[in-house]
Amino acid sequence: MSRTVHTPISDLRHIRHLMERSRYFIGLSGLSGVGAGCFALLGIAAVVAYQWAGGSDLVFITEDVRLNAPHPWGISPLMFLLTNAAVVVSGALACGYFFTRRRVIRLGYTIQDPKTYKLVVNICVPLAVGGIFCLALVYHAQGGLIGPTTLVFYGLALLNGSNFATEELRTLGYMELALGLLSLFFVGYGLYFWALGFGVFHIAYGIWMYLKYDAA
Repeated sequence: MSRTVHTPISDLRHIRHLMERSRYFIGLSGLSGVGAGCFALLGIAAVVAYQWAGGSDLVFITEDVRLNAPHPWGISPLMFLLTNAAVVVSGALACGYFFTRRRVIRLGYTIQDPKTYKLVVNICVPLAVGGIFCLALVYHAQGGLIGPTTLVFYGLALLNGSNFATEELRTLGYMELALGLLSLFFVGYGLYFWALGFGVFHIAYGIWMYLKYDAA
């Protein structure tokens, strides 16, 4: 029969775990970040293919987004971008829900927790504001600023949500925010920054989280 030996160190770790459980939603899975990053890269690859088929250079968003230009694929840039974005976001959310729910169940918790709703609300509010801001940029023909804007607001959303999640989410938020601010000085290169921020950063963050919490 095994006995649990209590030491000051183990007691402190137990107290810390209880405090984190009471404050944070600790069910975030690193595989969710990997899945979101993979969907982002696939979406960006689709945009590159769309541009290549239409004879456009990779750097093509400057003062406008040419929303009504004809295309060999028979779909306007606006409809293509909206459809592509919807697929990417849906795929990322599906990965996030599936892997997070699986991890929560394995840890013996439930995803229907007040901290879960607080996390979602605190992330969604900045994202909703950023989405409206991007629509205003499209309306005023400032498409070149959409890339930096999405990264900046996404970084702010992660920072806002990190109050109810692990500290690593705050690190990712700072990285996304810094990348978005940097991209403001390279208008027109949004795809490169999107690939780095939404793709590479997410995958690296997901692997880091998985190795730290799940693979141990």
